Amino acid sequence: MILKSERGSKGHSWWWERLDSAFIYADEDGVALQELLRKLTGDTTATVKGFSGASNKFLISDNVDLCGPMSGLQVTAPSATTAFAIKTSEHEAIEVISADQGAVLLKLHYRNAKIFLSGCTKIIDINAELATGRFDIRDHVLAALPLVLYLRWAFPKTCWKAPETNACLIIDDPVLKTAHGFVNFRKLLALMKGHDFCTNIAFIPWNWRRSNPAISRLFTENSKYYSMSVHGCDHTRAEFGSRDQNRLYWKAKQALERMVHHESDTGIHHDRIMVFPQGIFTEAAMQALKHTDFVAVVNNDTITVDANPRAIKIADVWDIAVMSYGDFPIFTRRYPWEGVENFAFDALLGKPVIVVIHHDFCSDGYQRLTDFVDRLNAINCRLNWASLSEVVRRSYRERHPSVNVIEVEMYGTELRLDNQSDQQKHFVVKRHEFDPSVIKHIRAGSEQIGWTLSDNNINFEIELERHQSVTVRIEFHSLDGIARPSENMHYRFQAMLRRYLCEIRDNYVAKHKSLSLFRLLR
Repeated sequence: MILKSERGSKGHSWWWERLDSAFIYADEDGVALQELLRKLTGDTTATVKGFSGASNKFLISDNVDLCGPMSGLQVTAPSATTAFAIKTSEHEAIEVISADQGAVLLKLHYRNAKIFLSGCTKIIDINAELATGRFDIRDHVLAALPLVLYLRWAFPKTCWKAPETNACLIIDDPVLKTAHGFVNFRKLLALMKGHDFCTNIAFIPWNWRRSNPAISRLFTENSKYYSMSVHGCDHTRAEFGSRDQNRLYWKAKQALERMVHHESDTGIHHDRIMVFPQGIFTEAAMQALKHTDFVAVVNNDTITVDANPRAIKIADVWDIAVMSYGDFPIFTRRYPWEGVENFAFDALLGKPVIVVIHHDFCSDGYQRLTDFVDRLNAINCRLNWASLSEVVRRSYRERHPSVNVIEVEMYGTELRLDNQSDQQKHFVVKRHEFDPSVIKHIRAGSEQIGWTLSDNNINFEIELERHQSVTVRIEFHSLDGIARPSENMHYRFQAMLRRYLCEIRDNYVAKHKSLSLFRLLR
């Protein structure tokens, strides 16, 4: 197209004068890309050659405007990558992504246009199914990253984007004693203050009577740093992997009842967010949570254990939260071993940065933890560390169609809106909901507000004065007429035995590597 436009057509010349930018990738034709590169740069020695050898390390430019949270990072693909290396002596060309053999994404100017040339041989299909339900940028670095960087740069005003990047560290399972396994809560608090991060404890409701009063006071006096979510109910094996809607509903209700009792006894506020034990869940479990008082799910896994699980696409996990299960959100979290680059890519997409560890990640005196947090805090976007509930409430997408109007797409059943400007703002909010009959009401603060339905979205509007904030909450009808199932003594004994054996594992076995008993309990 570009070469043809140089052959004298006034129409093409007019088109070129008005073109702002373009993204061009190689496909399989390196010869055509080289010809185009030489035409655009005037550099007759410019080359486009296929990678030779095991080229799998890619450096992202430190240009923050181009690369955002990914700037300055290195991404290592798991194997050699099929792509073309681009080389030119054009001094104004910027190597946005480069490898040892040349650039794989180059930004240059041609007439009035900014041209992004990519050496990738394919573009990611966001409608493709993810077999594991998880996305790893290391597996798709050249298919995904060049195009995402370009779109983010080219459409800053019209694209939906997150107003801030929220972050939280989650530690699964601990009982609130002076120490649990390798976690000492006082020491961890000092590290949070020194390294600027916040920790959420995924607390097992079965333990609600067992919190140490001194550690409970530590949590209540430092709620800026410590928060608590709901980790199952009894935390038995595959507890929310059932298809029994009746049992799942009452398990969810029982979990919240126990957390309310715990809050009454200790003063520790709990975030009404579910973290599934072992990450296992069914579609029925998601429906049960929606009809209780939960705000969202935070989980590693996004695919159910149903006999015929719903397909999860790349587009689903690139969204702020996965909304595939009855429009009840799953906010995804990652382990540190997935690499800072994956958390940075999440931030680039507008997703929150949610890290998960278990107590044994702190077995080296917290060195791995603080090193990783320091690396996260060094990425080129400000991380707003907060409680898990605040992370969920403040994780949404917005765009500004006019000066005083903000369009918002909501995900959790609670939303925190802030007008930080000196002028009144009009918020137009939508949230996907395929079955509006389940909605009981929507409140902004204490005020009930009206809403409408269109295209499977609920819509409502809110006016906020300057420097005003409000929390919006959607409440759903409970499941009436469902009988509470009974739990026999055998089940209760098994649940109790599992909890105590897991503590023996964490507090004793994990600290003595010669012991192997109970190592596999989680």
